[in-house]
Amino acid sequence: MRDFRELKVWEKAHKLTLSVYRATQVFPKEELYGLTSQIRRSCASIPANIAEGCGRTGKAELARFLQIAMGSASEVEYHLLLAHDLNLLKAQYYESLAADVTEIKRMLTCFIKKLKADS
Repeated sequence: MRDFRELKVWEKAHKLTLSVYRATQVFPKEELYGLTSQIRRSCASIPANIAEGCGRTGKAELARFLQIAMGSASEVEYHLLLAHDLNLLKAQYYESLAADVTEIKRMLTCFIKKLKADS
């Protein structure tokens, strides 16, 4: 069992989630139950799955939850692109958030590879 708060990838994913919540506050009200909700839930799923994996026993289970977090990161990546293409997210915010997602995916990939190599 690990303390998820000590993982840099969890910390970065948590900060991304906070940034996404702030960025989506300006989305139109009619998107509240659509894109706003979807992007927030998929983003929060990244650190939540990292945390859940840390609460499980064994490296294989942790790796499985990291894979789920990776899927959520890919979902966020698409939702950010959609929000940008719909002119809901300014280019500067999109580029910054998308870069953060890319970094998180890279970190998750490295972590998963390390866990599998250690098994």
